[in-house]
Amino acid sequence: MPPAAPAYADPQGALRASDADRDQIADILAEALAEGRLDAEEHAERVDAVYRAKTVGELEPIVRDLPAAGGAPSAPRAEPAPATYGPEDVEGNADQLLAVFSSTTRKGRWRVARRTNAFAIFGNIEIDLTEAIFAQPLTTINATSIFGNVEIRVPENISLRGSGTGILGNFEVTTLEGVDPQAPLVVVNGYALLGNVEARPKRGKWVVDLQTKIRKHLGH
Repeated sequence: MPPAAPAYADPQGALRASDADRDQIADILAEALAEGRLDAEEHAERVDAVYRAKTVGELEPIVRDLPAAGGAPSAPRAEPAPATYGPEDVEGNADQLLAVFSSTTRKGRWRVARRTNAFAIFGNIEIDLTEAIFAQPLTTINATSIFGNVEIRVPENISLRGSGTGILGNFEVTTLEGVDPQAPLVVVNGYALLGNVEARPKRGKWVVDLQTKIRKHLGH
């Protein structure tokens, strides 16, 4: 008897998937989670499959049973932009954070890219998103720690997911459910080899609608 095909495989879709294709499918999953169509465990499993997919054919079955999934991954769909989001990074460029026998920190008021790649080897990386501007519904952080440390802090009122492995080390992501269905979603993927990757909310820190504050200040 031939071996069973993988759960997320489609031999007809041989076209290589782009980062934009993966981001589009991940956006559909985030919407399905917010609507209650997927639970947290199903969402985490499918997001992991998205970022492991190599071809468009592997992506399409992941959202085949969800609304708004009728089009091919290569056809972009419009997403509503909540007021808390800033101008979207339309080019989809990834931020690169590297710490080799050193320390790197990203914090304060900054616009988060769709993807951030953090690599720490005998070093320390701190990513503080508590005052950041989220330019899109889904933000992905790929964190790798080898004899190093990657710490990620997020506001308490967003959603946080994680998928990774600790090899003689620690990979720990505190799952977080945003009350607002349009709250940003941060997904942390990666691994720690004799190191540490940790993502959790920072107590007392919240995403704030700055546009509402501005309108109040101007008396509108």
